[in-house]
Amino acid sequence: MPYWPGAPAQPDGWGPQHGPGAYGPGYGMPPAKRSWTVPPPAGRRFHQVARNEAHRWWRPLAGSLVVAVAGMGLALLLMLAGMIVRIAVTGDVPDPDASGADADSIFGNDTADLAFNLGSLALFLPVVLGAAWLLQRRRPGTLSSVAGRLRWRWMLVCCGLAVLFCVVSYGTSIAAAVAMDDQSGGDEHWVGWSAFLAPAIVIVLLVPFQAAAEEYVFRGWLLQAVGACTLENARGRAGRAFSLVFRTPWPGIVVGSALFTAGHGYTSWGILDIFLFGAIAAWLTVRTGGLESGIALHVFNNLMAFLLPAAVGKLDMEQGSVPWQVVLADVVPMLLYAAVVVWLARRMRLQKVTAEDGVPVAAVSQPLPVP
Repeated sequence: MPYWPGAPAQPDGWGPQHGPGAYGPGYGMPPAKRSWTVPPPAGRRFHQVARNEAHRWWRPLAGSLVVAVAGMGLALLLMLAGMIVRIAVTGDVPDPDASGADADSIFGNDTADLAFNLGSLALFLPVVLGAAWLLQRRRPGTLSSVAGRLRWRWMLVCCGLAVLFCVVSYGTSIAAAVAMDDQSGGDEHWVGWSAFLAPAIVIVLLVPFQAAAEEYVFRGWLLQAVGACTLENARGRAGRAFSLVFRTPWPGIVVGSALFTAGHGYTSWGILDIFLFGAIAAWLTVRTGGLESGIALHVFNNLMAFLLPAAVGKLDMEQGSVPWQVVLADVVPMLLYAAVVVWLARRMRLQKVTAEDGVPVAAVSQPLPVP
């Protein structure tokens, strides 16, 4: 319809000589651009959030490879940068033939080594968020929770519970030491503020990012990567049986916890201790619909694990064999923490599945009505 009597069907400048026109072949607003990200599937639990419309069997595999290679590459770049700074400040070149304590040191300083170890793990956090956006075409926030973001109010509640966990865990560790009649810490003493302050600052600043990065990788990315492989299209009897198992979160929990354990240097009962830590954190992630409870537990557990030894001059984590009494002293507080978290999540009616209508991709523009 023309806008005025006798007006041409198409105003000057919108004709064929200018192509289809600024606003397409007809009048109205330009078509909405489709977002790169795809909304999560509706009504799914946390471990299946990555199974969106863009999911293909190769995306979780390619993303896992990218996370591993890019994370280790950034860690290598961080080490090279630290070496350059060390040479520029001290003029000392690392000696590859060094022996004793210097052989295990990267920068010749315990605090600098600690900062590198924590920082190199923290670098996996932006890598895994980028992999979710680039390779799985989803918002990075879907790694945080089924709400598509970190739920900060729930995070604060979990932090309060994690502080109580540390208190209980410290008490059970003392009880375990008494039961074993362990006298190994009898000669330990406070190193003083001058020796403690610098490591403490490094620990407080970097441990939250290091612990969060591990949660996003093992309880976020890996749990959802395995959970996306549901074998829903399997036709055989065996395939349908496997599909029933893979639709549950347990394959992702086991795989993520096993790889999490492999990244530590514990042996004997210590392997069970780390595996149960990862499994409990992953189970809580599924039951609460997000990483908040696992991040809070991991952060405050590591703060206690690093700060207490640093107070007596020990900056390197002692791994290896762990007595079963120590494992029991660790697991009991974790189970209590998990029970309270699940109870509170139920009382607070926390969102545990994705929204039924999904997350809108973009606002759809409609043509303006012509009077």
